[in-house]
Amino acid sequence: MRNISIVAGRELAAYFATPVATVFIVIFLILQGTLTFNLGNFFDRGQADLNPFFNYLPWVFLLLVPAITMRLWAEERRLGTIEMLLTLPITQGQAVLGKFLAAWAFCAIALALTFPIILTVRFLGAPDMGAIASGYLGALLIAGAYLSVGSAMSALTRNQVIAFVLGVAVCFMFAAASYPLVTDFLSRNTPVMAEVARRFAIVDRYQAFTRGIISLRDLVFFTTFIGFWLFLTTVLVDQRKAD
Repeated sequence: MRNISIVAGRELAAYFATPVATVFIVIFLILQGTLTFNLGNFFDRGQADLNPFFNYLPWVFLLLVPAITMRLWAEERRLGTIEMLLTLPITQGQAVLGKFLAAWAFCAIALALTFPIILTVRFLGAPDMGAIASGYLGALLIAGAYLSVGSAMSALTRNQVIAFVLGVAVCFMFAAASYPLVTDFLSRNTPVMAEVARRFAIVDRYQAFTRGIISLRDLVFFTTFIGFWLFLTTVLVDQRKAD
């Protein structure tokens, strides 16, 4: 556990040692604020809730989270520092988990900085704070899901741009899996795949959290999903560390 915390601390400090952290957080806050208050008709809806905020969040994360993960392993391999990292007295699994936790903590910090929106809702009415807390938990989980996918894509290549594009593409598949355009197409051609797509649709499971519903099934799904992609990342790092 100590080795994981060391790697996580090193990675988290690296985010704030460059303009990456500031740029990401500023863009995230601007996008979420604009989408929530303008496109989401926050003030015109006449309801004291954060539904517009949570509805747009998966799609904002879809673009921004792969931008965080694209450097996790691609940059290490490009600079040749991956060999040095993996010669430290830590396992590859610990290195993968440490980097993932650092990126997850960074997303948590970005989410925490949206607290003025919560204060606005509290000022305007009496929102269901339980549903808001559940929504933020779902936001953390979907961020973790995107991060785990992005980590695997970063381990697949040493080119950060390719890692970013692959991360967005794969995350989009899981995000859009339950949308009628996708499920209707699959139902007409391969009904079995349509059912598989519905089961792996992470946005559907996330939306349950935004309604204040925390189910064990959804928690297990996100935990398993993240665990699988982190395991895949470990395998890819092991296979491609000498490239």
